Amino acid sequence: SKTENKRKSFVSLWIQSQASSAFGVDIHPAAAIGCGLMLDHATGIVVGETASIGDGCTLLHGVTLGGTGKDKGRDRHPKVGHHVLIGAGTQVLGNISVGDGAKIGAGSVVLRPVPHGTTAVGVPA
Repeated sequence: SKTENKRKSFVSLWIQSQASSAFGVDIHPAAAIGCGLMLDHATGIVVGETASIGDGCTLLHGVTLGGTGKDKGRDRHPKVGHHVLIGAGTQVLGNISVGDGAKIGAGSVVLRPVPHGTTAVGVPA
């Protein structure tokens, strides 16, 4: 029912808010996350509503999977493949894909797709 859906939405947003306050991690409840995700040191990680993260990925502290602020549509966050490593302080912005097995160096700003098995570094990467 509509009332039940509103209650579930409220509860999931409340849990997310409490986790964000306690751990300094902001993962939207609607984000799709595969199994085996490792949040190394976790503090400062932000994952947007339409982001997806594949199986076996590692995100170090300070990683943002966010929107650019320019997209008005529903699908505005990155799609991360399987077994991806994203270094500390990295910003991956927009509805872009990061291919399976890719690595992104610490402090990078990623605004374009990252192909499978490649390494991206720099500002912009």
